[in-house]
Amino acid sequence: MAVQALYENYTGAVADAPTHFHGNQVVYVGWDEHLMFPFAAAFPLPPGMPFSALQGELLPSVFAVHPDFAKIDWSCAEWMLDGERFAPDPGKSLAENGIGHKSLLRLATPGLHGIGNTGF
Repeated sequence: MAVQALYENYTGAVADAPTHFHGNQVVYVGWDEHLMFPFAAAFPLPPGMPFSALQGELLPSVFAVHPDFAKIDWSCAEWMLDGERFAPDPGKSLAENGIGHKSLLRLATPGLHGIGNTGF
C-alpha cells in the first residue's frame, strides 16, 4: 500500500516493519460473507508455517464459533491473496505460497452465506 508523507523526503522509523515481529510476519485473514467477523483478523505467523496449519489449526481456533464453519467444503474453498485469486499448496509454507508480511488472505466458501443466508 502506498503511503503519502506530509512533506517531501520524509524519513522515519517504520513501526510495522517485519523486524519488529520477532521472526514472524503479520498476515490478515478474512472470511467473505461472514460478517460475524466484520474485518480481517491479524495474526503474527512464522513464514515457515505450513499452509495446512493455518487452515487446519489457526482458522478453526478463530472462526469455528460460526455455525457455517463446520459446513465448509475445503475442496471448494476459494482463496484470494492480496487481491488475486490464489490456489494454496497445503504442504508448502506461507512464504513458499507467496504469503508475505502484511498479506491479506480472503476465504470465500461457495454455498455458505452466513447465518440464515444473511451474510452474518
